[in-house]
Amino acid sequence: MDLLVDRNGSARWGSARMRCALGRAGITAAKSEGDGATPLGDFAMRRLLYRPDREARPPTALACQAIRRDDGWCDAPRDGNYNRMVRLPYPASAEALWRDDRIYDLIVALGYNDDPVVAGKGSAIFLHLAAVDFSPTAGCVALARADLLAVLAAADGTSRVVIG
Repeated sequence: MDLLVDRNGSARWGSARMRCALGRAGITAAKSEGDGATPLGDFAMRRLLYRPDREARPPTALACQAIRRDDGWCDAPRDGNYNRMVRLPYPASAEALWRDDRIYDLIVALGYNDDPVVAGKGSAIFLHLAAVDFSPTAGCVALARADLLAVLAAADGTSRVVIG
């Protein structure tokens, strides 16, 4: 099953409709690093990353990995680990995955700009938890916790996020 995301901040998972947050710059077909936009397209759900001190491993057929305090995601386009998980501190720019605001307690890494990685095309495009007020993301898709858990429970190796 696919999560279908539209430009108006709503998503559909089977017959369920849910609210979602998107990038502060909307959806774009010309994604670039730091533009604040959510990329247009069809992306595989690669794996679930979860924060084990706040969330038990959710039931899902997706590959799962507990994150650690020193996990990050490289967002430096010229670095060899661009758009990859890294250990912090990292010598190039990297986003911390262990956050206080809870939005990264559950993260689905999407198959955006990862096979192959193209420098500057955008990094860290995730499906993650929405802020309480559904404020815009930096380019990700974000769902309420109950909705994300429902998606995870039914997701499998063929599940995708279709944006636009």
